[in-house]
Amino acid sequence: MSQSDPLDDLFARLQAPDLSNWQLIEDEIYQRWSVSGSPAADFLLMRGREALEERDLGAAIEHLTALTDHAPDFAEGWNARATAYFRAGMFGPSIADVQRVLALNPRHFGALTGLGLMLEEMGEFDDALAAFEAARAIHPHRPDIDQAVERLTRLQEGRTL
Repeated sequence: MSQSDPLDDLFARLQAPDLSNWQLIEDEIYQRWSVSGSPAADFLLMRGREALEERDLGAAIEHLTALTDHAPDFAEGWNARATAYFRAGMFGPSIADVQRVLALNPRHFGALTGLGLMLEEMGEFDDALAAFEAARAIHPHRPDIDQAVERLTRLQEGRTL
């Protein structure tokens, strides 16, 4: 990425302490991540997200699988399908998709947060904490990430006493 990459600027702004409008910056990052450069891929992402909103997980997974087949280098397609798998309780496929997201987009704080949630639910508390801490290093303003780090840190401290 070049120094003039708008995402670099957005991530730099996200690091500012006492950032009151972090949601706007987060939204802009997600908007940029959601543009594949392919009208067909963008359409499949839209259809998959609509199916997710309608809680039609089967259709969401179908649309998003078509997307990942069509655009295997488009991280947001993998992330959306990871979300669909997560909501379907299919943690194995979801974690595999999150790994693909992070290989394509290491700054994807949403994927790291989702990974932390799954690992925590699976009882993998140390790995969950590491995922949440990695997400917080990229996006230090989300209260849900802070709460997860605090919760898991307390749990770790309780286990070591």
